[in-house]
Amino acid sequence: MDAMKALVLKEYNKLVYEEVPKPDCGPGDLLVRVMACAICGSDVQGMDGSTGRRQPPIIMGHEASGVVEAMGSDVKGFQVGDGITFDSTIFCGECYFCRKGQVNLCDHRRVLGVSCDEYHQNGALAEYVTIPARIAYRLPKQVSFEQAAMVEPVSIAVHAVGLCPIAPNDTALVVGAGMIGLFIIQVLRIMGCGQIIAVDLDETKFDLARQFGATACLNAGNENLNEEILALTKGRGADVAFEVVGISPTVKTAIQGLRKGGSLVLVGNLQAQVDFPLQSVVTRQISVFGSCASSGEYPICLDLIASGKVNVDDLISASAPLKEGASWFQRLYDKESGLLKVVLKP
Repeated sequence: MDAMKALVLKEYNKLVYEEVPKPDCGPGDLLVRVMACAICGSDVQGMDGSTGRRQPPIIMGHEASGVVEAMGSDVKGFQVGDGITFDSTIFCGECYFCRKGQVNLCDHRRVLGVSCDEYHQNGALAEYVTIPARIAYRLPKQVSFEQAAMVEPVSIAVHAVGLCPIAPNDTALVVGAGMIGLFIIQVLRIMGCGQIIAVDLDETKFDLARQFGATACLNAGNENLNEEILALTKGRGADVAFEVVGISPTVKTAIQGLRKGGSLVLVGNLQAQVDFPLQSVVTRQISVFGSCASSGEYPICLDLIASGKVNVDDLISASAPLKEGASWFQRLYDKESGLLKVVLKP
């Protein structure tokens, strides 16, 4: 059996770079030689067992790009040697939701690099990965493999912004200026928002937030935070709010910061349950949208990166060999200051 090198989560908090069997390529699959794979925050959170979605042994990694090495007999539209990226969601293409175009809600949905009670799906922190051809997208010439490894988080932002009505010159509130929050800020700027207010506890994120389009940056720890938001919005509150953390205080901040009749998009889910100010939402007629992953937005994202309208380069803190992956995971787990996205190369 052919072998390859991979970064394997052997047990919780123990990553080992070792030889494993090369994956098989089925009739509808592409065998991809991985050129770049970024470390997602969910991988870092999951490696200690706290999420229950990285049960060892598992090869993690779902933000990746590569070259088509081999194709199954049923595959059309690709050639060996094509540079591609691929969705993190493996959808069936046949169920009710897939047929409606809501592939992120697929009844048989699997996520690359996830191992949970329901399924085990090895990911792309390896020399090779096998994926269904239906989740692959050819790369534009202007997009590098490193940039293409960032398409997945960009797609989460594009999907979230696309869920709610946004009119030109609207005011948007973004609670959480991490990776996804920073991409949401960029997409909101493209959508023509007049004001974009970023909120975070960590003020070191504010330079990038401003660079990407935030017109105001507010510290989440300020006890007058809601008054500051109201002062920036003619006393009404924002038209739309994006909650990109997923804990009770940030959900409360997002809802408080909205105007009557505004829209709330919930993207973050650090906690499974939060306190929800139901009366405030009902009596002020707030529309609430849950946003899960993405649903076919990859071509849009590739175009936005290729044209330079979305900047991914300034969010890549480091590019390193896959064999050094364990130490980079640890640095991210330890929340090293200034470390955003790390891209690993097999």
